[in-house]
Amino acid sequence: MDIRVNDLITMKKPHPCGSKQFLVLRIGMDFKIRCTKCGREVMLTRQKCEKNIRAVERSEITEE
Repeated sequence: MDIRVNDLITMKKPHPCGSKQFLVLRIGMDFKIRCTKCGREVMLTRQKCEKNIRAVERSEITEE
């Protein structure tokens, strides 16, 4: 799965605050994502994160 930093991902299960959208902060063996509603940051394994992704929205920001 092609996930990049600054992508907005929609998960299958909501965060306890009710939001399903997260911003990708870091990728690698673990993903660091931030809830777009409450700002809480969560670390997930790549396998668990990719399994629970429903949609990916690309950001317009390009990193060079």
